[in-house]
Amino acid sequence: MAEIFTGNFTQQLPLPEASIAAAEAVMRHGRLHRYNTAPGEVGEVARLEEEFAAWQGARYCLAVASGGAAITLALRAAGVGPGVPVLTNAFTLAPVPGAVAAVGGEPVFVGVTEGLVIDLEDLAAKIAETGARHLLLSHMRGHVCDMEALMALCGGAGIAVIEDCAHTMGARWNGVRSGRHGRVACFSTQTYKHMNSGEGGLLTTDDADLAARAVLMSGSYMLYDRHRAAPGPEAFEGLRLEMPNISSRMDNLRAAVLRPQLAGLDAACAAWTERYRVAEAGLRGVPGLTLVERPQHEAFVGSSIQVLLLDRPDAEIARVVAGCRARGVELKWFGAAEPEGFTSVYRHWRYAQAAPMPASDRVLRAILDMRLPLTFSLEDCALIARIIAEEARG
Repeated sequence: MAEIFTGNFTQQLPLPEASIAAAEAVMRHGRLHRYNTAPGEVGEVARLEEEFAAWQGARYCLAVASGGAAITLALRAAGVGPGVPVLTNAFTLAPVPGAVAAVGGEPVFVGVTEGLVIDLEDLAAKIAETGARHLLLSHMRGHVCDMEALMALCGGAGIAVIEDCAHTMGARWNGVRSGRHGRVACFSTQTYKHMNSGEGGLLTTDDADLAARAVLMSGSYMLYDRHRAAPGPEAFEGLRLEMPNISSRMDNLRAAVLRPQLAGLDAACAAWTERYRVAEAGLRGVPGLTLVERPQHEAFVGSSIQVLLLDRPDAEIARVVAGCRARGVELKWFGAAEPEGFTSVYRHWRYAQAAPMPASDRVLRAILDMRLPLTFSLEDCALIARIIAEEARG
């Protein structure tokens, strides 16, 4: 009899008791707005920004309403506006090019390799072709490219790198935290990310001018002196009447929920990667199924896993996806003709014109993607791998 998995791919762990207690305290005093504080009180958002900046090793941090808001603020603070080309990954999620479009920029898609990272050869070609001066680098599904090589290429071409670290909070490349290579980094605390506040985002940078611009645009009014992980008042003086207010602040309730999670984040990242390795071991050697081999220099967070069914007919891939679903395993297929759930790709985003990229299309149409929530046991991950392997063999 075929094995069946009965777990839930969207069920996260309960919030820690410390998060629940902190949220209750905020709800009892009622001061949810980040600038609504009692005399002498430091709000939860300000404390979260301080603590995340220290954890990340960055000088400045801004907490905002979503990861998409963080990217939008970062782009605009970095000088992206109407008609400005912005290089970005062909393999990413819709909020990434959506943020470029939101500030009036023009997404320029860069190819993806079989390692599911940005294609540096195509990046060099697109830099030369477009004259772009910004790269919104998406570490999609936690895959980190050779960051030394990327930064050397971008540095030589005068490209400002904005890192989308929604899937790499806690990851490292060659010992350096994800988000510490570029000019600015953006993180998400949406439910399926590495810290959970339902929605939320964080922006980190060492650039005082960019940080000041982002703080003002986030909706600080003239209360920027209440930010404890922001530049001093001198950074704001020439900007405070120039920057538009596009209110996107985080509130004290979400920050209260997040602060205890930050304390346990490194342990959670290790637990995700342990689950990833179990699933990976169960899928290794399956005929026709390609694993994404992780580079030696990459310390990743395995909160999801991707495999490739390269060069197999669409009908065959659809059969594998349906067979797994019938046995309780939810795979997301990026190669489907129509977008479903989170799986749209560059050819679906009609607001961003792009020429076909055959080499990348071959990879994109082969990607099967699966979450590995911490509610799964190691035995669950082994069972899931067995089901995928059986269905992939046919």
